[in-house]
Amino acid sequence: MRLIVDGLGCIRGGRPVLEHVSFTLDGGKALVVTGPNGIGKSSLLRTLAGLVRAHMGSMHLEGGDGEIAVGQQAHYFGHADAIKPAFTLKENLDFWQAYYGNGTRSAFEALDLVDLGDLVDMPAAYLSAGQRRRLSLARLLVCHRPLWLLDEPTSALDIASERKLEDLMADHLAEGGLIIAATHAPLGLLNPDRLHLDRNQADDLKDEFAEESDTHEEIKA
Repeated sequence: MRLIVDGLGCIRGGRPVLEHVSFTLDGGKALVVTGPNGIGKSSLLRTLAGLVRAHMGSMHLEGGDGEIAVGQQAHYFGHADAIKPAFTLKENLDFWQAYYGNGTRSAFEALDLVDLGDLVDMPAAYLSAGQRRRLSLARLLVCHRPLWLLDEPTSALDIASERKLEDLMADHLAEGGLIIAATHAPLGLLNPDRLHLDRNQADDLKDEFAEESDTHEEIKA
């Protein structure tokens, strides 16, 4: 399996955030995306997940399901925890398993793997921030999707939970999965590929976009 991203770009808030982003990622490998705040790391992941429309470029998952988009073959683990507070932990995972399809583990098994097995019948509203984060992580474990898109995945996790995340990521890669993680913190991944987004690139995009806008205004005039 291989993810091929060629010349990808997106616009948010009427301004270009990313342009001409290209990379390939083979199955069993991770890509760590770094760069300063506001540079477009989250926008890249959201574009890959299909939550933001790409305005240029392409993405293709070789060895995946060619009939559906890359985002439909990916788990997106973002800043929001994506849980229903009134549902119990098990009900949350049962909902996501029914929504995603292609179930692999029961809710009980997934909760045990993130050390929440003793809270299976507790409403999610009573969880701490770290526990909510681990419940959200358990979503990735109840259904198989080959591509994991992780946005600051260690946020709100304690040291023990970070080690657990490292184990889960290692298992996913060992099974031939792919991981793209935007992070400021080390993730314990073994020899990941790296993509650094820098401020100079962002400034160039703004200048180019401004020039194009000026040209369009002249044509209208």
